[in-house]
Amino acid sequence: MKHFASTLAVATLTATLSTAAMAEVTIKVAYDADPVSLDPHEQLSGGTLQLSHMVFDPLVRWTKDLQFAPRLAESWEQIDETTMRFKLRDGVTFHSGNALTSADVDWTFDRLKASPDFKGIFAPFTDVEVVDELTFDLKTSEPYPLILHTATYIFPMDSQFYSGTTEDGKEKAELVKHGDSFASRNLSGTGPFTVTEREQGVKVVFDRFDSYWDSASEGNVNKIILTPIKEDPTRVAALLAGDVDFIAPVPPTDLKRVEEHDGTTLITEPGTRIITFQLNQNRVEAFKDARVRKAIDYAVNNAGIVDRIMRGFGTVGAQASPAGYLGYDESLTPRFDVEKAKALMAEAGYADGFSVTMMAPNNRYVNDDKIAQAVASMLAKINIKVDLQTMPKAQYWPTFDERAADMMMIGWHADTEDSANFHQFLTHCPDETTGNGQYNSGNYCNPEADALMAEANATTDQTKRGELLRKLEGILYEDAAFIPLHWQNLAWGARDGVHAEKIVNALNFPYFGDLKVD
Repeated sequence: MKHFASTLAVATLTATLSTAAMAEVTIKVAYDADPVSLDPHEQLSGGTLQLSHMVFDPLVRWTKDLQFAPRLAESWEQIDETTMRFKLRDGVTFHSGNALTSADVDWTFDRLKASPDFKGIFAPFTDVEVVDELTFDLKTSEPYPLILHTATYIFPMDSQFYSGTTEDGKEKAELVKHGDSFASRNLSGTGPFTVTEREQGVKVVFDRFDSYWDSASEGNVNKIILTPIKEDPTRVAALLAGDVDFIAPVPPTDLKRVEEHDGTTLITEPGTRIITFQLNQNRVEAFKDARVRKAIDYAVNNAGIVDRIMRGFGTVGAQASPAGYLGYDESLTPRFDVEKAKALMAEAGYADGFSVTMMAPNNRYVNDDKIAQAVASMLAKINIKVDLQTMPKAQYWPTFDERAADMMMIGWHADTEDSANFHQFLTHCPDETTGNGQYNSGNYCNPEADALMAEANATTDQTKRGELLRKLEGILYEDAAFIPLHWQNLAWGARDGVHAEKIVNALNFPYFGDLKVD
């Protein structure tokens, strides 16, 4: 009888444990906005990269201490000065069931080279040569110091899934900016999650991929329900009330509130995303004059914005490169002197000022709309009248691509963790062929600066490369190529038991596949 009771108890316990193990772990996440597309190559943005890490997987990814960790590529070696050979993991499958092979990497590489947003990053790369099903060579036109940095952008797509045509005769691989395409609505990646439900601006549901290759991951989340909540107070209130389990970002005004609330955890990290304004020289004649650009830089109180609007949760900037990057030059200090700004305006013949239009998002960067309002007010002191319009990022990016205003806000984090990336996208002479200057809405152009970037990107000696990049930052500073504001710090909020501190990073795309929840 005792033996029977013992056996029954063990069976009951086993059943209980099995049920617990099988219990679905669902977390509710609130971001300030949802992904604008499911196409990983449609837009180079933090939102797209976050999505890519959830539903695709990169060849290589960054660790918390900014080292390289193998993902779909399990190993690599430099076999000559312009060739790096990668070995893929065996047995990795896409959501469709198709096996990952080198042919998928080759297909993805060609698509990246054709993407308006990504082709600039891949300009130094000439080809992917398939060696065998799991081996390929990534080739550059000349020695290049950022091969592994760039490999973090390669999220292999399922070439079989994206090949062919739709019922209405369109290519499934078609890449359409801000448009309706097969790739913008459908996906097959190798990542930890699939998208099972999506209503733009309302909700995205991610379900765990049963055949996900990374069995060593601690991640135990089966379902993520992402809800965009644009308003900061509403998003924070949802976390504190227990309606959601994880939020980003936590606004500076609520850092202490989240930190001190019983049952929630505040996670913070220094940020490297520079928030800037660009001055469109093709729309405003005055912006072609460096004295006017400098006047605007002198008129904007960066420290005041960080102190009053960001509540100290940011670092005042005067250049694109943050401390720690090769191009950072500590001698470049923020300008703020209203009288100097007025004098420069008068010297340039614009003492009476002029009128401009300004556009900014209202849910992309921390306090973006408030920052834009503050800058507009500051420019009024030097007789520049600003007509400001703010809008959600889903509407903002198409208008940004159209260069629809005289002044436009743009924040940038160099996902290669390299100074040259800022110039390549934000201040390089716009070039549709190479993709350089893709996000240069100011249409600034300085061939000397471009030549320095090109030289730096062909220089493997890090000391010399740093000298070149600092010289580049100095030219942009003296030219007032753009208006730098601050580097945005990062803050996330989570309920207790959601161990998000292990998956967040300075790049601001948490690795949700590795998230462990109690």
